[in-house]
Amino acid sequence: MDAGNQQRIVGYFIEEAKEHLDTIEQGLLELPSVVTDPERVNEMFRAAHSVKGGAAMLGFVSLQKTAHKLEDSFKVLKENDISVDEKLETLFLRGYDTLKDLLDKLQGPFGLQEEEAEKTVQAAEPCFVELESYLKQLMTGSGESATATAPTPSPTPQQAQKQLSPNFAPQVKDCLKQMLQVFKQQETSHTRQRLQKHCKDLFVLDPGNKTWQELVKISNKAIANPQNSYHTLAPVVIKELKQASDQLQQNQGCVLTPSPTLQQLIKKTPPAAAVKAANNKPKQITLTVEPKAAAKTIVQAFDNKQLRQLIKFLAQAARSSS
Repeated sequence: MDAGNQQRIVGYFIEEAKEHLDTIEQGLLELPSVVTDPERVNEMFRAAHSVKGGAAMLGFVSLQKTAHKLEDSFKVLKENDISVDEKLETLFLRGYDTLKDLLDKLQGPFGLQEEEAEKTVQAAEPCFVELESYLKQLMTGSGESATATAPTPSPTPQQAQKQLSPNFAPQVKDCLKQMLQVFKQQETSHTRQRLQKHCKDLFVLDPGNKTWQELVKISNKAIANPQNSYHTLAPVVIKELKQASDQLQQNQGCVLTPSPTLQQLIKKTPPAAAVKAANNKPKQITLTVEPKAAAKTIVQAFDNKQLRQLIKFLAQAARSSS
């Protein structure tokens, strides 16, 4: 197979895999209700199976292994009556993040480098081992819910001050579910206002935690920016707020740091006149001769379509010069 056809097939795989990952992510964000719906669980299982099969066909072993591990875990959900708790949701999301990270690397300018991919898989292995072990515990009724009545030491006065309200987790979860439903609706000023109202509700759930409030404020600003579509906002905002909530439940004193992706969404949109002028003027960038630094500059300056075109031109140039 020539390089052009190979690149085209990889492109098809990436687009299909992104759709399958969307299915998995939506299912994981609604996991407590999804596990009661066999068809929804089966959708996630089939999505992971499809990514595994496509990756195996193209020789992307790291993607194949990771998708296979998620597929096996979804199979447990299919075949057993599992009670979902916060720990299980967190473990599943970490596994999903690994799969998404590998796919993001695949569609990057240098593709999925074998050594880097193997490091990613190895780093995620403890998470998948813990996920498999915890699913077995839940199947036998020996998970966290079964040990909830075990005696625990009384907190110190300092620890008591840091404890979350017992309503924090269910209120966050309920609010995020409502936001997810709004994100699925048509983009209008009214629906954006509803999303911002939900952010205000989240803001006051932990009034003593400045990092939680700052994360909610950044999410609110990202939603307020009309240049950000719901399709772009939903996976970023919902995921970050959900993970922050999980972290706070494990350690109320932890520092929550917004991801670069979320921070990118709050950048101010330039005035219309400046945008028009910029569009009419060819964009210029300065590159160093060091390949890694040059690649970083290019990725930041170009959009995905331009990157694909650049990769094509570079491949042609490399063939002609060899």
